[in-house]
This record gives sequence, structure tokens and C-alpha cells, in this order.
Amino acid sequence: MGVSVDEAPESAPRRRLDRELPLGVFDSGLGGLTVVREIAAALPDERLLYLGDTARVPYGARSASTVIRYAQACARALVSRRVKALVVACNTVSAVALEVLRAELDLPVIGVIEPGARAAVAASRTLRIGVLGTAGTIASGAYPRAVISVSTRAEVHAHAAPLLVPLVEEGWTEGDVPRLAVQRYLEPLARAGCDVVVLGCTHYPILRTIIETEARARFEHPVAVVDSAHATAAELATMLTERKLRRTGASGASGANGTGDIELLVTDRPRAFQEMTARFLGGPPRDVQVIDL
Repeated sequence: MGVSVDEAPESAPRRRLDRELPLGVFDSGLGGLTVVREIAAALPDERLLYLGDTARVPYGARSASTVIRYAQACARALVSRRVKALVVACNTVSAVALEVLRAELDLPVIGVIEPGARAAVAASRTLRIGVLGTAGTIASGAYPRAVISVSTRAEVHAHAAPLLVPLVEEGWTEGDVPRLAVQRYLEPLARAGCDVVVLGCTHYPILRTIIETEARARFEHPVAVVDSAHATAAELATMLTERKLRRTGASGASGANGTGDIELLVTDRPRAFQEMTARFLGGPPRDVQVIDL
């Protein structure tokens, strides 16, 4: 099982959308694999094509114009390989570039913020909702807008947690270092009386155990930790069914965890990415291809 290099053509002939085409998913790095796993579980017959832009991770500290440019490059790379829908498994891109991609591409584009907002409102008793995200996501105000669009009575407290992405990327997912960082980022949400914490970055679910443990220790009431991957997968399934694009009866997945038919692309550090796929997707490490955007 090795790492190969795949050079995609700069332009590929377009083909009409049909249910046999794969779903395209992209993120700035490996965090989007948390979304891939949920999609594979919800839609086991679908083929998935994932792109992690590991050469330019993290996106969260970039300017909006830079994030849009990176997102366009990722989207074009997946479209050139013929996908029937695009899932933006990156909160930063969903916050600042989703409408640009929807305007440019002639295929369905789904982000993770709107499904996450709906899940947060559903999980809250007090409608005091906390959000942890990258600096870019928080600065965009996308989560407060999305939550308020669901319930005008909701109160959103959004705070940047910039250290969490590099900790996950470097494999620092246990021990005092991530625990102390999580403690610091949860403090303002606890003071605000939030009863929901939204993991506003696809990397953060890898630290979910630490986040839940520290939330129980610091909040004076029960708190729900919500990530948008499950809700995004459910909404994707509904959209594919409504548009008659859902692939069924193909038995595309192998194994009980439903993560079989997945092709993985990265822009850098393929071996490190490959080593992490077992943790994110289960089973042995997956083959990874390197592409140039």
C-alpha cells in the first residue's frame, strides 16, 4: 500500500450529472475525514472522492480572499474528476466561500455550517449556544447568522480556538497540552451559560473526548457537544434523493463501518496523511494520491 502521484489534466470534458458519479468532498487538511466517515455511514453505496489541501493548511487564519481562492482551486480539482455534488467539509470555506462556489459550479454544493446550526438549536434547552471555531470562521459571523436564521430567540457566543487545528494536525490529541488549550477556550462559553458547544471546525471532533470531559468539569449544567458532520450527511442524503442522484444497491462500501469506496487526494505530506486515515476511517491505512493545484 503506497503513495502515488496523480497529475490531473488541467481541463477535462464535462459530463452530465448522474447517480453513478462520486461525491466530492474537500477540506484544508485531514479534519474533513470526520465528515467523510459520517457520509459513508449514511450513504454506504456512494463513492467518495476526498481532497485535503495539506500544502496550505490551516485555512482558518487566512484572509477571506485567500480562502476563496484556495476553495476555488480545490473545487475545480474535484469537478475536473467528475463529481455529482460537492461537500465543503471545512467550516472556514463554508463561512466565506460557499456562495461563490454555488454561483460558479453547475452542481449541488453543501456546506457544514447550516446543518450544524440546525443541530445546535435542536440540542439546546436554553438557546444559549457556544461555538468554537477557527479565527476565520468566527470573524465571518457565519454561525450566529445561521443559528439566528433557525431561531431568532437564540443567543450565540462564538470564540476562536486557533491552537486546536495544529494540535490535531501534529497528532497531539491526548495529554496536558490539548487539555489545557481546551480549558482556556471553553471558559468564556461556560461563563456565558451555554448549554451547547458547537465544534465549528472539522478537526475538532478528534478532540471531542477531551472537550466533553472539560465541559462537564467546568459548566454548572449539562452541556451538549455538537458537530455538524452527522447533520450534513443527513441533509446530503435528502438532497440526493430529491434530485434523483442517490446511488443505491451498489454495495459500494466494504466492511461494517461503511468506509470502503473512498479515494483520497492530498496536496502535500501524503505519508503523514496516510498514517492518520486508520484513526479517522477505521481499518488499515488507505492509499493516498498527491495532486498539484
